[in-house]
Amino acid sequence: MTATSPGRRLVVLDMAGTTVADGGLVERAFEAAAERLGVEPGTPAHAEQLRYVRATMGESKISVFRHLFGSEDRARLANSAFEDAYAQLVDAGLIAPVPAARETIEKLRADGHTVALTTGFARVTQDAILDALGWHGLADLTLCPADAGGRGRPYPDMVLAAFLRTGAVTDVAETVVAGDTAYDMLSGRRAGAGIVAGVLTGAHDRAALTAHGATHVLGSVAGLPALLGEPVS
Repeated sequence: MTATSPGRRLVVLDMAGTTVADGGLVERAFEAAAERLGVEPGTPAHAEQLRYVRATMGESKISVFRHLFGSEDRARLANSAFEDAYAQLVDAGLIAPVPAARETIEKLRADGHTVALTTGFARVTQDAILDALGWHGLADLTLCPADAGGRGRPYPDMVLAAFLRTGAVTDVAETVVAGDTAYDMLSGRRAGAGIVAGVLTGAHDRAALTAHGATHVLGSVAGLPALLGEPVS
């Protein structure tokens, strides 16, 4: 695997599992949401839903709940319960950055790249994470599905929204997408990003990332500056 030629790029980074250590918080928040809707832990229905949540990590959470619970009202109730539970976990201090994530983002920006942070969470949850980490202003742009018309991953909308809003590069092929899930890879490839880098700090393994279109697989986001031809000193 060789580094690409140096040049200014738009770098679109996922949050949970890529730049933010999840530590199972998504699954814990899902369990609270499922219980609110009467799905008891330990039942076959709960196990099947949890498998779906794991398989679709990176997708807009409201889309996941629409699939699991059918009606819009039940999906929104589940999503609200999920957001409340996740916020409580964040408030309890259970959120942390992936090692060297902040330094990596700072390095990328210092070298002239534009960085966007994206998530499948709602804006209120994304802001709670940014608040807890002291990350407001760390990236050039933060996006959630609602900021891109409502569709999250695996659609390319958030990547393309970052491309259009920042005007950082003239060709979408100059965009770099990095994430820990199969849906991150799909969204990057569908957007036409030139580099779609999977990272092994989150939900999915090398095989899943590669199967869904990763052009590179890194141990963590900290490997991104070197991939772009700019080793961290």
